[in-house]
Amino acid sequence: MRREVLTWNDVEQLIDHLIPQFEVEFDAMVMITHGGIIPGGLLAEALKMSIILTASVDFPAELEYESLKEKEKDKSRLLAWPKFLQFPEDHLLRNRRILVVDDVWGSGRTITAVKNRITGAGGIPYTCVLHFNPYRNLFGTARPDYYAAITDAYIVYPWEISRGTQGLILGGL
Repeated sequence: MRREVLTWNDVEQLIDHLIPQFEVEFDAMVMITHGGIIPGGLLAEALKMSIILTASVDFPAELEYESLKEKEKDKSRLLAWPKFLQFPEDHLLRNRRILVVDDVWGSGRTITAVKNRITGAGGIPYTCVLHFNPYRNLFGTARPDYYAAITDAYIVYPWEISRGTQGLILGGL
């Protein structure tokens, strides 16, 4: 898979591309951990949002079925139900327009799970990502409500790059 490494300037340009797309005023934001924390923070600051919430979702790495072949195990993993490790209480979402933010929509499983749970709580979710990968999307024609770019690459965001000192020239104090 092709890999694309972004700079902070690239991220700023993506955020700048997203902001004019918003046609509604949001009442709150739900940032999906870990990928949505930084883009969500940047958007929250730009949109002057004060109600910022988080959701953490996990999907089992593999369902435990001894009788399944490896190929069938891979398919069963995609059918696993999400486990919500952290999620806002329903009363914080009810009757509110909620901007749901993540870094990328790959398969779409995580952001769709969060969107559906917000709808179930009586909220009105709007999904937003920096990158949309329609080639990995498991939800047919479904797509994010807002996205800054379409990609087929594996995106490496600047906050994911190793922060080690290897290769750096360190000055004395």
